[in-house]
Amino acid sequence: MKIAVLGTGGGAREHTAKLVELGHEVFVGTRDPEATLARTEPDMMGNAPYGQWLADHPGVTLLSFGDAAAAAGEVVINGIDGHNAVAALTGIATSLSGKTLIDYAVPFVYQHEAEHPWPTPWGVMPKLDPCDTDSLGERIQRALPEAKVVKSFVTQEQSTVVNPKAVGDGDHTMFVASDHDDAKRTVTELLQSYGWTDILDLGPLVCSRGMEMYAHMHSAIGFGLGQQFGGHFGVKVVR
Repeated sequence: MKIAVLGTGGGAREHTAKLVELGHEVFVGTRDPEATLARTEPDMMGNAPYGQWLADHPGVTLLSFGDAAAAAGEVVINGIDGHNAVAALTGIATSLSGKTLIDYAVPFVYQHEAEHPWPTPWGVMPKLDPCDTDSLGERIQRALPEAKVVKSFVTQEQSTVVNPKAVGDGDHTMFVASDHDDAKRTVTELLQSYGWTDILDLGPLVCSRGMEMYAHMHSAIGFGLGQQFGGHFGVKVVR
């Protein structure tokens, strides 16, 4: 299958590498391919320059956001940060029309002023915006009415999403939510190819709100486990 991954950060790299391993043709989208390849310093999360990473992963094609999405067959994975996702995706709406768009972004706002800040090992915890009465997943769907947005992957580190057996031999739960049943089936099949066996359909896309708001709990659990950066654990829904 031809799949696009939009973004070049750590999470997007995890999906890109796994999809290539599974035999898919992968097109990676970035805002400016030349600028991305020209970077020589690690990014803010300490990931190696993308050009260096790309050289170690043959079979990946780097394009602009729009060209990557257009090249995809049925599935596009959104790895663009939550603050910029709606604007970036709206700009390539035509290329996303009719396709399953998997969104795992969290609508974090960094460096905000908080009356009661939550200090963390890496600074003040970002706030969520939107929250409670809306979600990033819903905003993306409203901005792209011709796309089929599925919220998923968001309750785990992406390294765990592509390799669930790294935690508890895979005995934990992944969630999907969408207003499009056919798109949810597509995402469920992709998750199964990643190795997931417990996939819970939460229902309509409005349930994105719960998944996105879980981000703070994910961080809190990670801190409780002594994991300052990322959270290498799973969540199991016991029926």
